[in-house]
Amino acid sequence: MSLVIVLLLFAGLSEAAGRILPLLARRPGMPRTLVVGLLIGAGLVEAAVFTLWPLTAWTLAELPASSPPAGEALEWTPGLAAPLLLCAVLAFPLLGPLLHLVLFVAVGAGLAGPLAAATDLGWWGAAGCVAVAGVGLGLAVEAVRRLVVRLSTPRGPEPIS
Repeated sequence: MSLVIVLLLFAGLSEAAGRILPLLARRPGMPRTLVVGLLIGAGLVEAAVFTLWPLTAWTLAELPASSPPAGEALEWTPGLAAPLLLCAVLAFPLLGPLLHLVLFVAVGAGLAGPLAAATDLGWWGAAGCVAVAGVGLGLAVEAVRRLVVRLSTPRGPEPIS
């Protein structure tokens, strides 16, 4: 389990670096402590979102069922988390956003197999739960990102009337 945690933390840090480094390129005078703080904070948030992806898909799979699935909850394994790390490394701008998306779809398909085996939804139903969970978590994180950017943007001086 500790290997999975390390993989998820590295994937989160890499995904955050792919988002923050272009911001740093536009603002070269940012203090290093602020940059390190942003990277660590954003990396932990991204790692938490990656960690929640299977749990959210499992929860969505339980919704239509009349009785909860008998199997154990869906969890990350090193085999499922390793492609996620590769996907996060490719999140750097201009290194392949389309390849990044294709790898995320592949990771989601990898999660759909164990979810389908643990529930009686079938593979397509499980893939739908994984996709909805991934898109929902992605939209939530993007909304929080935009809110943080809006709140942290320095305001210009107010005009005197």
